[in-house]
Amino acid sequence: SLGQNVIVIVPGANLLLNFEDLKRASDVIRKAKVVVCQLEITPAVSLEALKMARASGAKTLFNPAPALADLDPQFYTHSDIFCCNETEAEILTGIPVGNLEDAEKVGHMLLERGCKLVIVTLGAEGCMMISVEEPIPKHVPAGKVRAVDTTGAGDSFVGALAFYLAYYPKLPMEEMIRKSNCVASVSVQASGTQSSYPYRKDLPRDLF
Repeated sequence: SLGQNVIVIVPGANLLLNFEDLKRASDVIRKAKVVVCQLEITPAVSLEALKMARASGAKTLFNPAPALADLDPQFYTHSDIFCCNETEAEILTGIPVGNLEDAEKVGHMLLERGCKLVIVTLGAEGCMMISVEEPIPKHVPAGKVRAVDTTGAGDSFVGALAFYLAYYPKLPMEEMIRKSNCVASVSVQASGTQSSYPYRKDLPRDLF
């Protein structure tokens, strides 16, 4: 149906990225304010990148996509922010996410596994956020838009969140999520994945 996505992953060059490449990029990783990792490259390489980032004081944002049922437990403990969608959440925890309460159950389970802050993205319903510091789950709704193509919405959200973490670190997390929801909702109103990502000039001024 309209707005529901189907994604085919062709890893290609991504799986060739190895520890040597990581060593060569270590200076860049060490100087970064935020390091984003996911699972389109070999998980062990992603985990090593998170560890390097952590060691140098960078914020780590991890998106377990595509999700693995047997994810290395160290991913939970080395991610400052662990951000997954409903499908990924179910693969990781076995809990099908159909509503906010399910998302809250997932959040609690992921905190027990060592996450500091968990965000479960819920498509048109926005996000659920829970953290060690704020153990009462918070729902951050998304604005109502007409979705044309939702492929890439999650990456759009994660990219926007990384931007706010790097450039507006003093913003409350809930506000960062709200703004990231806005950016992602712009992306779903255009077709294509990367082609649907808005430029800064095309976004409302109050996002910056």
